Amino acid sequence: MDTSRMNLDFIHDYLSNQSYWAKNRSKEEVLKSMENSICFGVFDLSHNQVGFARLVTDYVVFAWLMDVFIADESKGKGLGKMLLQYITELPELQNVNGIGLRTKDAHGLYQKFGFRSIDDPVTWMLRKKEIK
Repeated sequence: MDTSRMNLDFIHDYLSNQSYWAKNRSKEEVLKSMENSICFGVFDLSHNQVGFARLVTDYVVFAWLMDVFIADESKGKGLGKMLLQYITELPELQNVNGIGLRTKDAHGLYQKFGFRSIDDPVTWMLRKKEIK
């Protein structure tokens, strides 16, 4: 996945100003996260970026899908479904034990691609950065 085509300004603006999950993320943090991920872009017919997602994986045990979005003006055209279909059908991910993600408002969309709630959430743990 070629990150040279990604529009960092567009991605940073959406994540830090419009998303609920990455408010105030700095451009440097966005760039660092992209450099350490597999990045996916969605582009319109004029080659303008209108969507984005990134994935971190070891290609064996686990993958984590993050920062998935389609710009508001491009929603409702099936682009989010196209992006998720592309990612979930990648040959490199077919033998990964599980792909995780978090969402507050798109459960129905992700369920169409085989995502579901964690069977036994009591077994999952998370270490989070303390926000001061």
